[in-house]
Amino acid sequence: MLTRNCLSLLLWVLFDGGLLTSLQPQPQKSLATEPRKNVIRLPGRRAPFQRVKRGWVWNQFFVLEEYMGSEPQYVGKLHSDLDKGEGTVKYTLSGDGAGTVFTIDETTGDIHALRSLDREEKPFYTLRAQAVDIETKKPLEPESEFIIKVQDINDNEPKFLDGPYVASVPEMSPVGE
Repeated sequence: MLTRNCLSLLLWVLFDGGLLTSLQPQPQKSLATEPRKNVIRLPGRRAPFQRVKRGWVWNQFFVLEEYMGSEPQYVGKLHSDLDKGEGTVKYTLSGDGAGTVFTIDETTGDIHALRSLDREEKPFYTLRAQAVDIETKKPLEPESEFIIKVQDINDNEPKFLDGPYVASVPEMSPVGE
């Protein structure tokens, strides 16, 4: 079933998506009748759907557990592709730990952790970000949710309460043996 669906999708992309063309000559389209790019027309619908490109750019965010540096720990950078570096975009941060645990540079989108974090206490933080036009105060991007994960360090030593233990594993044993 999955193979048939994948094959159907591939054929649709190749032929209906315009990557392959038929051997029959096609009439030339004038500029006036040429369809717009990124517009999806569905049969039986009047208005076409337009593809909206995601303007937010960021990688997954991680912060080191028990960071003891003198400066706030750099977490990552939020960036909208509408930000041309002219200082017209303001980045805002809200949600779990915004302003107390995490801060954002409003002009660059750089996120920093303000204090040391413990993964055993809280393994991740869910935040929301938004890019706003600095003059009109209107959102340039829809508010978007993301997660900052706290990376574990081995800060808790193992405890063997009922020891000593004796075990052996033969050489070349399969994983999980």
